[in-house]
Amino acid sequence: MTIKTIFYSYTGVTRDIAEKVKSECGGELIEVRAVNPYTKFTAYAKGCLRAIMGEPDAVEPSTIDVSASDIIVIGTPVWAFRAAPPVNGAVQALTGCEGKTAVIFATCGAEAKDTLLHLAETLEAKGVHVAEQVVLDRDDVLDKEKVGVLIAAVKSAVASSAPFPEPLVTPPAM
Repeated sequence: MTIKTIFYSYTGVTRDIAEKVKSECGGELIEVRAVNPYTKFTAYAKGCLRAIMGEPDAVEPSTIDVSASDIIVIGTPVWAFRAAPPVNGAVQALTGCEGKTAVIFATCGAEAKDTLLHLAETLEAKGVHVAEQVVLDRDDVLDKEKVGVLIAAVKSAVASSAPFPEPLVTPPAM
């Protein structure tokens, strides 16, 4: 099973969680970056407004091909109770995602509200089945058990996507 963990991290918190997913579950990390990076001022003044409106940023990489992946993991910080605009750009950049399974997570200061609901709707419109949604607040990201919930969700998605083995019993000859 191949896993691609795609994330944007403004402060490094989401990156740390994505790295833990890779460490425990394997796969490839893809960090998206806004083509026009945010400053502390523009993150609040411009980024939060774009997040509320669900707008995507132009990102690098500009195309993210997941056709060879079995599971997609997407991580976002919460900006104004929505996915950060670079994550919206990453979802827009996905190719080969139809029929794939995803686990999505959000990191936030206190509350994510409908962040993952909106992200899941966007992914499902692209033909992606969202199997699990996990929110980690500022305390959760430091709690091994809470991060373990995300790791378990990814492992469960991998197990659910595994092809069934061939039967070991040979049918009787006629």
